[in-house]
Amino acid sequence: MSKSREIINANGTPVNAFRNSDINNDFLSLTDIAKYKNKEAPNDIIKNWLRTRNTMEYLGLWEQMNNPKFNNEGFEKLISESGSNAFVLSPTKWIAQTDSIGIVSQPGRYGGTYAEVDIAFEFASWVSPEFRLYLVRDYQQLKKNESSHLNLDWNVNRALSKVNYRLHTDAIKESIIPLKLTKSQEGFHYASEADMLNVVLFGMTAREWKKANPNSKGNIRDAATLEQLTVLANLESLNAELIKEGLPIHKRAQKLNKIARDQLTTFLKNQQSLSSLKKLKGTNNNLLQ
Repeated sequence: MSKSREIINANGTPVNAFRNSDINNDFLSLTDIAKYKNKEAPNDIIKNWLRTRNTMEYLGLWEQMNNPKFNNEGFEKLISESGSNAFVLSPTKWIAQTDSIGIVSQPGRYGGTYAEVDIAFEFASWVSPEFRLYLVRDYQQLKKNESSHLNLDWNVNRALSKVNYRLHTDAIKESIIPLKLTKSQEGFHYASEADMLNVVLFGMTAREWKKANPNSKGNIRDAATLEQLTVLANLESLNAELIKEGLPIHKRAQKLNKIARDQLTTFLKNQQSLSSLKKLKGTNNNLLQ
């Protein structure tokens, strides 16, 4: 595993990063990200995030797509235990029980809990959607730095997690979110909340997208646009509130689909936001004309 390190300054918060040569991915410090929320007890923030079913389902899917040695049996055991008030999940327990490669614990001077960038951005969104945007932007800038240890195959076409600031034509904008869920989609028995949100926003599950895009190295959210992932971050928070209200999943799907379309329309009409995107895009401004 590479020990070459960098520090990302995300809105004044230093976040350690290193290149994991074993799986050819960058890792960011969840401990540092958690300090944005609580400097005194960052480990408690990480544990609270890990113990949620949505988080475990996301991590499980990532591992299944990237880790051939992932312990599915251990993963299913943790999922079955989630929901209990007494359920506690630490990074070391997750790693030990699932043979995870997406989350690692590092000892020593730069010690703490680290996660692959996609996972780290997901955690940052849970901590603060605003902070996630700062983190992604500054990570992108570091990747573009020729002297950076992390400057390897940065793909600017991955939105938020991979940062895609390309604006679509009006026709593509209209098709970003399905205009209306079909009857089968409304009544579909979703394997997870993440599946439901994927259908609400993209019109298909992650598995369906992968089947339709067999040659893609990423997943459905890697291929999303900045607009889509901005809306997705909001949907995740709204869905959590609707779950607390006891709304059944098919009702939540209908409601969130309408909210997604409304938010995307508002976002695309916000000229100030578009202006900010142009500045972030930098040398690729020709794509925004």
